[in-house]
Amino acid sequence: MKHTYQQARYDEPLLIEKGRPGRIGASLPPWDDNRDLSALLPAGMVREDLKLPEISEPEMIRHYVRLSQMNYGTDSGIYPLGSCTMKYNPKVNDRIASHPTLQRMHPLQPEDTVQGVLAMMYELQEALCEIGGMAGCTLQPAAGAAGEFTGLLIARKYHETRGDLKRDEVIVPDSAHGTNPASAVMAGFKIIEIKSAPDGSVDLNALKGALSERTAAFMITNPSTLGIFEKNICEVQQACHDAGALLYYDGANLNALMGKARPGDMGFDIMHYNLHKTFSTPHGGGGPGSGPVAVSCDLVKYLPVPMVVKEGKTFRLDYDRPDSIGKVKGLYGNIGVLVRAWAFVKVLGGTGLKRASELAVLNASYIRSRIESVYPVPFTAPTKHEFVASADFLKEKGGSAKDVAKMLAERGLHPPTNYFPMIVSEALMIEPTESETMEELDLFSDALLDIAKRSAEEYKLAPRTTTVSRVDEIGAAKNLILNWNQFPKEQ
Repeated sequence: MKHTYQQARYDEPLLIEKGRPGRIGASLPPWDDNRDLSALLPAGMVREDLKLPEISEPEMIRHYVRLSQMNYGTDSGIYPLGSCTMKYNPKVNDRIASHPTLQRMHPLQPEDTVQGVLAMMYELQEALCEIGGMAGCTLQPAAGAAGEFTGLLIARKYHETRGDLKRDEVIVPDSAHGTNPASAVMAGFKIIEIKSAPDGSVDLNALKGALSERTAAFMITNPSTLGIFEKNICEVQQACHDAGALLYYDGANLNALMGKARPGDMGFDIMHYNLHKTFSTPHGGGGPGSGPVAVSCDLVKYLPVPMVVKEGKTFRLDYDRPDSIGKVKGLYGNIGVLVRAWAFVKVLGGTGLKRASELAVLNASYIRSRIESVYPVPFTAPTKHEFVASADFLKEKGGSAKDVAKMLAERGLHPPTNYFPMIVSEALMIEPTESETMEELDLFSDALLDIAKRSAEEYKLAPRTTTVSRVDEIGAAKNLILNWNQFPKEQ
């Protein structure tokens, strides 16, 4: 019998049967309240004497409210983690992504029942291509690192198709994100690391010395993790292309360039976008993420299947791509993240995205101007979206970048990234993003300046106001608890 799709009401859950949605019905097994669920747990984790307190409703509510107040997020205050920054994201985008119709769709529905979603995905692909200056884009990869892996598989397929099988090396600068070399190794490449120039930019001589007939790609982000725009990017791309290598753009710092410059115009062949950073999705704790990959004209045919294509007024998933690297994710991407990104681009438009980049650079530059007389910034190039300061001077009185982080937490502020990139001693990698106000920037800067005046004794006591105080890090490192049965039996 031919299946007929029937849209469920917003308030009805869906029963997925044979890859198609249908109404919930009597075929679901009834819930048995008398089942002994303890049989499903390891014996050592089942309490024999369960004593639960009897409490009033106000007590219960206050308990959970206190727990929620212990959390820190972008709704609480500034979140200045360099490179992996979380910014405030409009709540309207969350509401759009939470629409019941969208949430109750199934990825295996017939294409004629999901034309709206396919249209949204197609529009987002086209927008990302325009923003990046690229020719084609896939929304499949589920995170930035997954995007790197996808892009490098495309690079490998490109060289293999041309019969250039000896290209098994990927070059990365010493300031690269840690995922760059990890993704390259996963894609089957060897890593060649080159040192940065004294001014923090790519050392052209070091790059040319590393390039060879074995080089598959050079991976960089621009601006770099130091917040420095690569002023020699044209020479970098020329050197790579002359050597037959591809140029890969890590899009983690695209929020410094949107509307100002495009990686494709700089000569990059492959790039990934961190939608969960630049394009309005709250992220952290491993997800949700999304890392679309865009490529130049010569590489479009290698993009993963399926691609969302438009034929007349209809959208469909195109699997007929014989040169594709295949699937890199079971379905078509993290749809909730894609919807947020689509809404973000639609609301802001080109002018708004450009303004977001301008404010990101302005905010980072402002904090730098407030603190650099105390916390030295090793590189003199103009700051873009982030900058790296050094707390090395605190060593003289027994302090460190780690102590700065703990004292910020003591003041109710989230610390910046510590000890990365490792080419800066006692690094503080600070990125305020475009969404912070002048008052919040001053609050954060004032706290940093005050912390620099504290004593060694105060450093070692912090944090004193947090739920968990300073831990014995050496003891924790020596006495690792790696699985549940290492916990004490009696708590």
